[in-house]
Amino acid sequence: MTTTWFVTGASSGFGRLLTERLLARGDRVAATLRRPDALDDLRAEHGNRLFTVELDVTDADQVSQSIDKAFAALGTIDVVVNNAGYGVFAAAEEVLNDQVRRVLNTNLLGSIYVIRAVLPYLRAQGYGHILQISSAGGQAVYPNFSHYHASKWGIEGFCETVALEVGAFGIGMTIIEPGATPTGFAGAMDTAPAMPEYENTPAGEARRKPFTLPNDPHKIVQAMIDLVDSGKAPLRLPLGSDTYNDVRASLVARLAELDAHRDVAFSVITESNGGTDPAD
Repeated sequence: MTTTWFVTGASSGFGRLLTERLLARGDRVAATLRRPDALDDLRAEHGNRLFTVELDVTDADQVSQSIDKAFAALGTIDVVVNNAGYGVFAAAEEVLNDQVRRVLNTNLLGSIYVIRAVLPYLRAQGYGHILQISSAGGQAVYPNFSHYHASKWGIEGFCETVALEVGAFGIGMTIIEPGATPTGFAGAMDTAPAMPEYENTPAGEARRKPFTLPNDPHKIVQAMIDLVDSGKAPLRLPLGSDTYNDVRASLVARLAELDAHRDVAFSVITESNGGTDPAD
């Protein structure tokens, strides 16, 4: 059975690998990218099973138009992959305002624009699966990634809420959380002028520490395809031992801190509202 996919950020990284693998197995792909000619080699090989659309996801009107074009050309779309991304590596105080806007516009607002634009089509056809590419940084944090984390934690909260709203329409939502992977993303990250005040802090230490990239991008892409083929739609899919370990440690620490303040939390309940402690 042929599956039709809509993939943003298809010129490189996970988007490119996913597009290649999907076409190779006979699926159809609507691929969006800033330079449509970047996939000319794939179009020459796979013909009309590849539909390309020029898209800057930070432009809400262009997002809507690209999705209109894709559905008009392909009829239906089974899976939407929100993959376009941008990163900046610097302490929060060091990052330039233009970089703040770009990371939030691309990773958070751009993803929101895509999801909002596809929902009317997916509701009308009565099915669909949205894969939102996040990262371990959507649940855990690392020095020098504050603005990236703001975008990824934000989009995860948005997607978790949308999943509650659209499940009744037959639409699945899965947040994909890859760990550190050699996709070119790390090398393409922006930086900002380092402030000497941060030299002997975790931010400075992170600058001096080499990136380790333990995960296989091909295996991550295949895990995404296998998930769709399974017909299941878990809310989150961690991919990589680093993701699993870091996210688990973050969740355990957050739960411990929550429990440590249980008495304070319940101390502010008014007697008239009938609030009860779920632990009782």
